[in-house]
Amino acid sequence: MERTIQDEGLTPESSRNPFKTFSLGIQHVLAMYAGAVIVPLIVGNALNFRVEQLTYLISIDLMACGLATLLQVWGNRFFGIGLPVMLGCAFQAVSPMIAIGLKDGVSAIYGAIIASGIFVVLFSGLFGKLIAFFPPVVTGSVVTVIGVTLIPVALNDLGGGEGAKAAGEFGSLFNLGLGFGVLLFIILMNRFAKGFIRSISVLIGLIAGTLVAAFAGHVDLAPLKEASWFHAVRPFYFGTPTFHISSILTMILVAIVSIAESTGVFMALGKIVDKDISSKDLARGYRAEGLAIVLGGIFNSFPYTTYSQNVGLVQMSRVKTRDVIVVAGGILIVIGFVPKIAALTQLVPTSVLGGAMVALFGMVVSSGIRMLGGQVDLNKFENLFIIACSVGMGLGVSVHPDLFLALPDWARILVDNGIVAGSVTAIVLNLLFNGLKGGKLPSADDSSIKERQAA
Repeated sequence: MERTIQDEGLTPESSRNPFKTFSLGIQHVLAMYAGAVIVPLIVGNALNFRVEQLTYLISIDLMACGLATLLQVWGNRFFGIGLPVMLGCAFQAVSPMIAIGLKDGVSAIYGAIIASGIFVVLFSGLFGKLIAFFPPVVTGSVVTVIGVTLIPVALNDLGGGEGAKAAGEFGSLFNLGLGFGVLLFIILMNRFAKGFIRSISVLIGLIAGTLVAAFAGHVDLAPLKEASWFHAVRPFYFGTPTFHISSILTMILVAIVSIAESTGVFMALGKIVDKDISSKDLARGYRAEGLAIVLGGIFNSFPYTTYSQNVGLVQMSRVKTRDVIVVAGGILIVIGFVPKIAALTQLVPTSVLGGAMVALFGMVVSSGIRMLGGQVDLNKFENLFIIACSVGMGLGVSVHPDLFLALPDWARILVDNGIVAGSVTAIVLNLLFNGLKGGKLPSADDSSIKERQAA
């Protein structure tokens, strides 16, 4: 019988304590929460949603994030990669969704999302062959790009975020003190604490930072007071989806971009948990992502993709169990039904979240560097050139995303995201300099993998 990643369990002793597992699950939810809620806020405001519509959009988005995560983590022989990975709404879909909504209406957005999800499910096997394009020099470069392109996001939040910029308080002494204070707290926890306490250092840092901000009067309790206790979920809340060819093609392109980004995350997590990722594993992961996208369209939320934010948390906490991610997915589903609970996570100040993100995203960078140093011949000029150009392109596009404003919208989807731009650069240059030599990893049927897994 075929042996898959799911068969391995990936469940350490530390995850069998319910309280510890629950705490680690909350930590993962908080790590991805800001990225999950910012998309509905941007899209809802751009399309002039009413307050109750925006509230529904945020709640259903969180519930769908949880369902999408469970699809990917649980899985079976048809879908789900079985790695400790979280799914959230794809940020690269924001601009296309707004454009579609303004041109063809909100119903066209969800018709295009459903169609793109079906496309991913149908062609997941073909996408699984992409593993041949991800030898260690590409994988390490992509993971490094993921980390360095996320660091500016963390520093923006540490300074107070967009809200602080609008209020003229970005980079204030209080925000800097709070953000760097949380970062210092997490550093000290990782230096002096041990075991479970060290594994939830990020969660403790977020709670401590929020309490400090509350005592200083910088925590707004209004979202908690105004939120209701229960929120009903209805498929096709915004109406029956409509299907327009141009909108569908746009969202299919977004889905392909998301898959390219997810591939790097899958490979990074595979290295972290010491699991060989075959083309069949990737295909199962892509099918789960496609099903999640269809789910997003049905529930009128968003297309979903693998979140790179949580890779750093897996690395930092040293807890690689899927049980923790299952709990995190369950928490997201509960939050989606109970807006009052969702409001609790909104109490964490942006600068507190930013301080924690510096450590998390930095761990992603270090993971990429480790992959490059341990598996790539850095004495070979071609490999150094691939790393230099891909990381440089990824970071450069992230710093100056308006560089390609003159390009048509369909082309910008491929180049105005630093992670995608860096990934494409690494893949193309590797093909140019190295071809596919060393790019094809052994399949799940390979006896060498079976021997290592049995050991």
